[in-house]
Amino acid sequence: MPEGQTSIRELRTSLFSGSSSEQAASILHLAQATLSRANQNPSHNTYLWRDEQWTLAEAKRIAESQPPDLDAQPLRGIPISVKDCFDLAGTPTTCGTNFYRDLNGIATQDSWLVDRLRNVGAVITGKTHLHSIAYGITGENPDFGDCLQPGDATALTGGSSSGACASVMEGSALAAIGTDTGGSVRVPAALCGLAGYRATLGRGDWRGGAHLAESFDTFGWLFRNLEDAPLLGSIFGNTDLGAAKLPTTVAVVPNAFFYDCEPDIVTNFRKCIAELEAIGVIAIEISVDWWNDSLEIFPPIQASEAARIHRGHFEHFESSIRQRLEWGASFSEATISSLRERHAAFRDRMDHLFAQHELLLLPAAPIKRLAACADHSQTRARLLRYTAPVSLSGTPAVTIPFPNNGHPAGGMQLAAARDDDARLLAIAAQIGARRALADQ
Repeated sequence: MPEGQTSIRELRTSLFSGSSSEQAASILHLAQATLSRANQNPSHNTYLWRDEQWTLAEAKRIAESQPPDLDAQPLRGIPISVKDCFDLAGTPTTCGTNFYRDLNGIATQDSWLVDRLRNVGAVITGKTHLHSIAYGITGENPDFGDCLQPGDATALTGGSSSGACASVMEGSALAAIGTDTGGSVRVPAALCGLAGYRATLGRGDWRGGAHLAESFDTFGWLFRNLEDAPLLGSIFGNTDLGAAKLPTTVAVVPNAFFYDCEPDIVTNFRKCIAELEAIGVIAIEISVDWWNDSLEIFPPIQASEAARIHRGHFEHFESSIRQRLEWGASFSEATISSLRERHAAFRDRMDHLFAQHELLLLPAAPIKRLAACADHSQTRARLLRYTAPVSLSGTPAVTIPFPNNGHPAGGMQLAAARDDDARLLAIAAQIGARRALADQ
């Protein structure tokens, strides 16, 4: 983001403060500046597809079009990257694998999401790296290389929305489209010191997008400033609060939950409670022992649905993913039916929790970083303990970042009831506004 601009909202004001010709020049200059930063992470693989001339032509088309009411084009001229599991006409959709790149060929039309972005004026900078078939949380990828954090060759971005994070960190996009099934927006956002938004399950349209597990797949954003949360969230659905009152209570997990959590994460959790209390939200500690069921329910349903989608292709994927898919294919219909009943019961209990407390706060991950070239065979299971309850409930969540001297230091996930996205995003924006005032 250009120096002196602290949010996309402020940048929009700057972009459209001059004459039409000045506005057009500003859009083109912004596109050129962001493109110059692309693939600057240590692994040089933020993007799996990009074409500078195509992006500049898109910027020129937007710049020269008749400026509409900016409310109709909330992302007019803003550089946005897209996770490479959504079709963009004229490009391949790899889903993070050479196999699907070759099998799918060149997309003939835009996905709903890409079409939506172009209609609201976004300048698409390219299609970003992801963990293979979006089935992983580290950002490791044998086909396209592991995705490393810009500025730190020893740390993975996390995944599966790995390139989305890298694009925002390196400044080649001002916000990035990701997806979140079991934590693929929340976790990398937390590990990379970014804000993240996972939308309510069913918000938006998946036409032209590659699913992993339809019962849990959600759209999401990676971005820098919490004040931008309502603006970005509006792309997937209405975020106008109307006359709705903001939440007044937040359920928080107890100390016993943090038995495998790094101390700095717990410190950030306490800081986040204080931030919420400063804007009038009362924290209430709850018991979450029953969440242990989430690790028995979520992984097999996810694996079963992924196995159905990728049936016949297992041998084309890396061993850890192939084994998960084979495991998913091994379940009987009766077993999956029983698990779906448990899922429904778990979701009902989460609904009751949100009816009582409106918001829920817990860490997005128990760790601050994922070391590159390390053994992460147990990492996914460890992280799912923190993310699976929200995934099973289908609810929206915002990752609240806690960078330390410019370095990622672990983030929190703040969740709300299904379809309560607008109030959740408004709370996130309030936290962002208070932080901006404190920094002045």
